[in-house]
Amino acid sequence: MTLTFNPDKYKDLLTAYLPKLIKTEAENEQALGIVEDLMHRERTPEEDELYQLLITLIEKFEQEYYQPIQQNNPLSMLLFILEESERSRDDLVSVLGTEDLVNNILNGQEKINTEQARRLGEFFHVESSLFIE
Repeated sequence: MTLTFNPDKYKDLLTAYLPKLIKTEAENEQALGIVEDLMHRERTPEEDELYQLLITLIEKFEQEYYQPIQQNNPLSMLLFILEESERSRDDLVSVLGTEDLVNNILNGQEKINTEQARRLGEFFHVESSLFIE
């Protein structure tokens, strides 16, 4: 059975959580709490949309607040999502192929390419663009 997106359910979620641009660390912590809750369960299509929206808002805030010089930091995002999802390097090996490749990416010696970003996005159920500069 394919789950379909229900705009009314999504509207209810948006009304309940009121996502908006994150401007303070407290708002960021609140959004991170919601993401963590959503991360650890099977999500409906509407919850998945909210989840991806919040990750995008969190990423935007953290890029501006913590790393104002860098435009996009795929490695930081990968490490953040890896930690928050309680996954391991071994899980990344199963997604990306080899331990050497995973180590090179996590050590910043190799950038994530488009295909790897696609696989990571599917694995973590997030937009692949989070992993691309």
